[in-house]
Amino acid sequence: SLALFFPPSGEELPPDAAICPSVIHLLPFTDNVPGEDHQLSEPSGIFVERPESATATKGKDITFVAKVDSSNLLRKPNMKWLKGKWLDLGSKAGKHLQFKEVYDRNTKIYTYEMSLIKVVDGDAGGYRCEVTSKDKCDICTFEVTVQGRCTQQAKRHGDAGEDAGDLDFSALLKKRYEVDVDVWNILKDAKPCDYEKIAFEYGITDLRGLLTRLKKMKKVEPKKSDAFLKKLEAAYSVEKGKKIHLMVELADLNAPIKWLKNGQEIKPSAKYVFESVGNKRTLTINKCNLSDDAAYECVVGEEKFTVFGGILLSDGRGMKDGVELNRETAGSKYRFKKDGKRHILIINEATKEDIGMYHALTNGGESKAELEIEDKELEVLQSIADLTVKAAEQAMFKCEVSDEKVTGKWFKDGVEVQPSDRIKITHIGRTHKLMIDEVKPSDAGDYTFVPDGYALSLSAKLNFLEIKIDYVPRQDPPKIHLDTSGTGSKNTITVVAGNKLRLDVEITGEPAPTVCWMKGDEVVSEAEGRVRVESTKTLSTFVIEGAEKGDEGPYSITVTNPAGEDKVELMIKIVEKPGPPVAVHVAEVWGFNAALEWKPPKDDGNCEIIGYTIQKADMKTKDWFTVFEHNRRPSCTVPDLVMGNEYFFRVFSENICGLSVEAGISENTAIVGKTGLSHNRPPFKEMEVNCSPKFTAPLVDRSVIAGYAAAISCAVRGYPKPKIIWMKNNMIIGEDPRFMIRNNQGVLTLNIRKPSMFDGGKYSCRAINDLGQDEVECRLEVRVVQEKGVEAKK
Repeated sequence: SLALFFPPSGEELPPDAAICPSVIHLLPFTDNVPGEDHQLSEPSGIFVERPESATATKGKDITFVAKVDSSNLLRKPNMKWLKGKWLDLGSKAGKHLQFKEVYDRNTKIYTYEMSLIKVVDGDAGGYRCEVTSKDKCDICTFEVTVQGRCTQQAKRHGDAGEDAGDLDFSALLKKRYEVDVDVWNILKDAKPCDYEKIAFEYGITDLRGLLTRLKKMKKVEPKKSDAFLKKLEAAYSVEKGKKIHLMVELADLNAPIKWLKNGQEIKPSAKYVFESVGNKRTLTINKCNLSDDAAYECVVGEEKFTVFGGILLSDGRGMKDGVELNRETAGSKYRFKKDGKRHILIINEATKEDIGMYHALTNGGESKAELEIEDKELEVLQSIADLTVKAAEQAMFKCEVSDEKVTGKWFKDGVEVQPSDRIKITHIGRTHKLMIDEVKPSDAGDYTFVPDGYALSLSAKLNFLEIKIDYVPRQDPPKIHLDTSGTGSKNTITVVAGNKLRLDVEITGEPAPTVCWMKGDEVVSEAEGRVRVESTKTLSTFVIEGAEKGDEGPYSITVTNPAGEDKVELMIKIVEKPGPPVAVHVAEVWGFNAALEWKPPKDDGNCEIIGYTIQKADMKTKDWFTVFEHNRRPSCTVPDLVMGNEYFFRVFSENICGLSVEAGISENTAIVGKTGLSHNRPPFKEMEVNCSPKFTAPLVDRSVIAGYAAAISCAVRGYPKPKIIWMKNNMIIGEDPRFMIRNNQGVLTLNIRKPSMFDGGKYSCRAINDLGQDEVECRLEVRVVQEKGVEAKK
């Protein structure tokens, strides 16, 4: 479709006009106040000199000059010369139309010239020059009049007093009648729709003054509505595909309403949604299209209000080449629309027959525009590509063009391809396909698609791939599939000392390859033992039971078969717990803080030291308390020391295997001295606090169930702190992992993990210090729970 817009004076063009080639804007109607000059463009400061409107003599040359200041522009300005609204004159340059561009480096001014050679009548009309530079733009318009074609027209004036305007209707009014009757009485009693007809009949050209005088003569009282508090707007407009809301407010909340479209009642549906909130009634139209352009009414009893949705029909007249166009005679070819002050003429499916001069005539003036229609270029959205296919496969050539209606023909080596059972040609929308089933050697060649009516062709080549099969015994070179990406460095495997290493390596190859494991230059071939190799058909496993420091070193696996060889080198790294830090000493003591320093251990366990654990102990109690864990630096400051106490410290080193077995003990101690006023205590007799060990709570005989954890406990006191010895049947319990010994401020506990029948017997606890010793004992009985069936049988 083609739309002709008539924007009112002063309004800007719609944003889609610049990108839609089927939209043409006619010159705006003159709607300015008499005595004011109409400005066609607003200068933005880029133009230094603008081309002026001029009158050219037919057959002679004329030149228009425009100058642009580029001193404030970031890029070189781009100049376009246009005729009418959208005709770019740059594509028409030649013998008749010439352009020139000159740049002055001193003043940074571009001079553009457009020359019309041997002016003809067709050169008359409105011209426009546009200059753009990045985000700046300026437009200038001017008129060209050819002598002998455009004549001066006399101006006619109305008789409407001070509000009269100067309008030229000489092209429409051929004769002016003498007014012999009182026109104002006729107008006062006439309907508003007849004002224009009466004004033309009696030669009144100033319709603005006429309406102003009639308004003073009689005032029409608007009809007040009791049913509606808020009416519909005079008109609504909405973009295609969007939704629109029509809302009224009622005086009566319970009043029923009806919505009508062109007089027909609207029923609720997915497209038409009725809403009622309080006294508000809303009609929502979803996904608006051209069929929704109609008159909508809201009816309450006998009262109704009408609104026109979308773009309303224009009341003006349109002409093409002197032939009037209107709704009654235009048929489906032309459509008239009106959006506020903007009048639109839509031409459906424009053809070259629609080329010509279009006029828009109203009772306030005339506007015209020339319509030019160019052939639409065919664009290739997807071209065909060369194909290489095997015997009995399908070959498909596919292309896509911009026009769905375009047909075409397929050719092979210049001969048209005819459809058959094996060859199929399809055309669906914009896509054209040629499909060849069960390709044969004779199908190879050059294929071409030629669209009908266009000087365009798309070519591609079909290559036939003939495959010869020779039987060769399968031989695949051996391949080692080994992934060590998660073990740190590439091909390095880290094992904690004492742990087991089992490395499964997948091996492929045909015939089955031979596997060889080596440590350095020595071959590892033992099938049994602590270090061994286990092999299956596709898997080779390297096993180290209880890794030791001597197992560390470079290893390699090599696989060979008649087709080739593959080799992977590995590095096995054995790590263990680190040694203790060395040279632990107190560097400084101030306030309640002590600075502690040490050096890293000599033995780091074959891996990086990741931190240190620092503990402190009072010289009196000698109980250890952890101060810091995972300390990264070989130094720290121990805070919150108690005044008057003496402390010594120990430091454990830590790597990925854990803390060191032994700790580095500080060489000196930290004494937190007392500060402040000295206090002379009165003499007192020192009390003797030393005592031999004495059990305050004895061991108690117990009977426990086999398999469940058990514990026996007692309490002891004594000073100095006694040494505790646990015994079973008078045998000292050492570092047996089944027993766990605890001493918490004199409360002694012996935990037995899952006792068995052999754990029963006499248990005793002995406490010893320099002043003596004490001992308590108890008997532990371990019982086995019998099942119910066994008990019943007994």
